[in-house]
Amino acid sequence: MAVRSSRDLRVWKAGMDVVEMVYELTRSYPAEEKFGLASQLQRAAVSIPSNIAEGHAREHRGEHIHHLSFAQASLAEVETQVEIAVRLNYVSSEPALILRDTLDSLGKQLRALRKALS
Repeated sequence: MAVRSSRDLRVWKAGMDVVEMVYELTRSYPAEEKFGLASQLQRAAVSIPSNIAEGHAREHRGEHIHHLSFAQASLAEVETQVEIAVRLNYVSSEPALILRDTLDSLGKQLRALRKALS
């Protein structure tokens, strides 16, 4: 299958899955976190597929790799913020574990794609 847009990329699709999981996870956060940790976590999650798409749209390989690096950094933010949420008891460990597994898989995909493009 030819890649015509970022929507055709498995790594972009996995990033979109992370966004859905994060929004579902943050629904259970306390109301006072709506503009705090929940918002920060949502923005970091949205940044992952957004940077994958933007990088894919760039005409130069170096720029593509650079945006994949941004996506990788946003993924690290999400990992950290999920850990904070677990420590603050905003979320139970089971959904957090499922999200962590998804993040681990996505991280591997991002590293592989960056390596392939390098």
